Amino acid sequence: MKTKYSHIFEPFTVRRMTTKNRIVMTPMGTNFGEQNGEMSFRHIQYYETRAKGGTGLLIVENASVYSPQGSNGTTQLRIDQDSYIPRLSYLCETIHKQNACIAIQINHAGASAMSSRTGEQPVSASDVPSKEGGEIPRPLTVDEIHLITKKYGEAAKRAQTCGFDAVEIHAGHSYLLSQFLSPTTNHRTDEYGGSAENRARFTKEVIEEVRRQVGPFFPIFVRISAEEFVEGGNTLDDTIEYLRYFAQEVDVFDVSAGLNGSIQFQIDANYLPDGWRSYMAKRVREVYGKPCMTMGNIRNPQVAEDILSRGDADLIGMGRGLIADPEWVNKVEFGHEDLLRKCISCNVGCAGHRIGLNLPIRCTVNPSVVDGDEYKKLKVNKEANVVVIGGGTAGLEAACTAAEVGCTTFLLERSPILGGLAARISDIPDKVRMKDFPHYLINRADQLKNLFIFKNTSATVDMVKGFHPDVIVNATGSNPTLPPIKGLHELVNREDTKVADVLKMTERKNTYPKDMKGQKVAVVGGGAVGLDVMEFFTERGADVTIIEMLPVIGNGLDPVTKSDMKAKMKQYQVRQMTQTALQEVKSDRFIVKNPEGNIEEIPFDFGFICLGMRASDPVLSDLEQAYADTNVEIYNIGDSKRARRIIEGTEEGRNIIEVLKRHDFM
Repeated sequence: MKTKYSHIFEPFTVRRMTTKNRIVMTPMGTNFGEQNGEMSFRHIQYYETRAKGGTGLLIVENASVYSPQGSNGTTQLRIDQDSYIPRLSYLCETIHKQNACIAIQINHAGASAMSSRTGEQPVSASDVPSKEGGEIPRPLTVDEIHLITKKYGEAAKRAQTCGFDAVEIHAGHSYLLSQFLSPTTNHRTDEYGGSAENRARFTKEVIEEVRRQVGPFFPIFVRISAEEFVEGGNTLDDTIEYLRYFAQEVDVFDVSAGLNGSIQFQIDANYLPDGWRSYMAKRVREVYGKPCMTMGNIRNPQVAEDILSRGDADLIGMGRGLIADPEWVNKVEFGHEDLLRKCISCNVGCAGHRIGLNLPIRCTVNPSVVDGDEYKKLKVNKEANVVVIGGGTAGLEAACTAAEVGCTTFLLERSPILGGLAARISDIPDKVRMKDFPHYLINRADQLKNLFIFKNTSATVDMVKGFHPDVIVNATGSNPTLPPIKGLHELVNREDTKVADVLKMTERKNTYPKDMKGQKVAVVGGGAVGLDVMEFFTERGADVTIIEMLPVIGNGLDPVTKSDMKAKMKQYQVRQMTQTALQEVKSDRFIVKNPEGNIEEIPFDFGFICLGMRASDPVLSDLEQAYADTNVEIYNIGDSKRARRIIEGTEEGRNIIEVLKRHDFM
């Protein structure tokens, strides 16, 4: 089948490597590795799934060239000893069977390493932490720099021996080479510090050593943070200056952005537009004439095609997009764009799990990160009727999964639209990408002939009985939490007041003035929802105050969102009132108790109650009573079980398979 995206599906050749298309899986830590730094077979399956999905080139996540000193993460891959060659070789063989190319990123973490994991003080260019609150590293000696340079070369040679098609040197994102390149972390006064030429010297020597070890025919990629987006850091102009000292032996520049202190530009925040970084790759490409890869929230194939056709870049990097949908390339090539499971850039299961919690990655929209859609090969062994109550993301995932494995499935939704809370919250402009998930689920549901959807339908016990269910899924979602505080229930969401919860705020979003300079907005609740409201009104110029009972605002947020919100609150001078409790709600002010125990009035033109969500299960107890003496399982999932995040509901929806197995339908 011919595709309309001719540039995406044009082969790409560099030295002796030719990829079948221009889509590259960018290197992303997973925590799927073994404790000793070896690849696990689960890890290999994760990459194999993306290769089966049509990806042209996969770049394996960063592997340590010198452990423990340079390691990053508790299960980071290692390539600093020959003992790691056999398993990496098996990975290469597995990927090549899928007609895909594979590279590996080699790295030394420098000051981004942690002594609690390595057992030694981190090292860097200077005694400057790689992030706020990070450990103070010790500066490397010149002899140590030369030793690490040789370690990079040896690691690259091992990669070549394993059967990798290319190697990528990581010189960005606040790792060791980046720490030498950036003036924010390099305060040296010897030949490795000061001028751009000196700061680039270590990277230059590493690239030259890698070339010496791998020879003239093996491609070398180099990843850079072209814009560091921190005060005093390298700008794109600065990067263009230092690249001239080591560009000669580089075959492809992987043009990334951001440091630890600007992680929202490294692991893109959800509001950044598709392909926003491509101007950086374009500049590097124009100045140095080298092939360049760009990335940055690229989800839409037309955006990728346009970047390539304009000549901004030669390769399109996709990271989280391929975690979300390993089949992205195949779906685009063979005309199934309506079924793309696009990443919503929430950063919860990937960055949040790996960086924030040191857990293996997960995905909000893809509950089967490792093996993709393998579950579809399972089929029920006898007729099974499944009734799903609630058409939010959890209910839709459960209904689609049940239908895909052969159940006759009925979905009841009381409102006229599907998608639940995700569809409503995504009406906030900076959350619009979230809307892609319910859109995907609805399109997926439309393909299933054995899934019957009833909208504008409130479930009752008698109605459910009419479908003769074998399994009932309760996915009725949640409502905003409105505690018994004086004045709150009398004023919130009334048409004649300006006090609202987040759902009413989304309904009214088009009624708020575009220019709110001089107007006061007060938000009670400094969690994810309260911060979404803050973002909406600060961008309109309002003077915003956030009131939060906990000692910190943004408790539990992933590192990317937390960094971004911290920067925005500083930029917009948001007043942050922590350890402050709401006492009373009035039509134009909140009465609060501050940390000192004093009562304070917070006046507002618009006030918002964002105290989280609470489970809503209007029919659950009646169903449990009606089916108490039967074999029918009532499976309560998502927010109706307990108000949480989308990711938990998606996983529980997919786990309908385990319910069916439990009842011998599989």
